Amino acid sequence: MSETFRKTINAICERLPGAEWSDPWGGGHDAWKIGGKMFACMGSVDPGVSVKTPDIETATMLIDAGAGRRAKYFHRSWINLPEGSSEDELRHRIHISYDIVRASLTKKAQAALPEREES
Repeated sequence: MSETFRKTINAICERLPGAEWSDPWGGGHDAWKIGGKMFACMGSVDPGVSVKTPDIETATMLIDAGAGRRAKYFHRSWINLPEGSSEDELRHRIHISYDIVRASLTKKAQAALPEREES
């Protein structure tokens, strides 16, 4: 995976309110979380970034349309966006994943976070 791609993903994620980076498995993974729950992850070897979609059907549709592929080691509602994806598409999919995970947090945890500005 190119360093430029990794920097692009990290730049998108770090701008999201309450987003926190970690390397939970060691070895150079970039896992982005909100409230302790992951919304984006890049491995140390496999290319692309894995993000959550609203459901398995959406993930399947995106995979069938060629927008991504099955995200290894994740639930079937996650997809892996390839390195060649446009920055707009990456931003869009990361924001959707972030919003899904943020909405799953407790009301108290959600209230403690600043609002996300649309971009």
